[in-house]
Amino acid sequence: MTCDPFLKSVNSMPKTLSFTLLVAVLVFSSHQKTYCAEQTAQTKPAKEPHYQIMPRASRDGIGKFYQDREISQVMGHMGASWLERAGRQNEERPDLLIDSLGIQPGQIVADIGAGSGYFTRRLSAKVGQEGRVMAVDIQPEMLAILRRSLTAAGISNVTMILGKETSPNLPPNSVDLVLMVDVYHEFSFPHEMMTRIHSALKPGGQVVWVEYRLEDPTVPIKLLHKMSRQQVHKEATFQGFEFVRSYEGLPRQHVLFYKKSSNDVPTPTSKP
Repeated sequence: MTCDPFLKSVNSMPKTLSFTLLVAVLVFSSHQKTYCAEQTAQTKPAKEPHYQIMPRASRDGIGKFYQDREISQVMGHMGASWLERAGRQNEERPDLLIDSLGIQPGQIVADIGAGSGYFTRRLSAKVGQEGRVMAVDIQPEMLAILRRSLTAAGISNVTMILGKETSPNLPPNSVDLVLMVDVYHEFSFPHEMMTRIHSALKPGGQVVWVEYRLEDPTVPIKLLHKMSRQQVHKEATFQGFEFVRSYEGLPRQHVLFYKKSSNDVPTPTSKP
């Protein structure tokens, strides 16, 4: 909508136009300007101090940058079948990933971006009936798929949580381990999300980034859905985490372990 729809027409009107009509048109135009200004003020996005917003997004991104990285688009629930693809075991070796986590029976583990439950089911077996898996996803449709998956498998030690873009909705000091498999790069608000994950970790708890290797051009994944070790470290330490160890035994992914830093504890920020 053009905010000055009548100004050009006023200039082109015949000189015989009555003075009254001319005044009426100009008054209308003035009101139109005021309305457009008000609408612009109402729709202008709130400032996001940790982010840079670009005028145009790349093909697979959202046009929003955090720590010099463009945030990728989120894979919707329609792609759930890809998470359960038959070739995933050979392509990614999730069995090796689960073993590398060092999970003990009775622990509380959070699966962030649980999706269809591919890793939730495997984590459930590791923590046992004395433990608990907190399966978090921001898409209700994914949680519905997960619920059917858990019911079919007879799994009862999983709590499903509908998260938000800015929070996993986990209680403070409640989890021993947070697992994020190929999901962190899709967080629309990574700083806010990780601040709350930081708060949710028990003393000594760890958070694990699992991301496709950006350094390896043979990994057949879109660039914005990959991350380098250097980029993960840059963001994790900025968020108040301290590097613990890594596991590089997977065919395609980094596995990077971090804990709460003793020197830098972030303060939760309000939702934008």
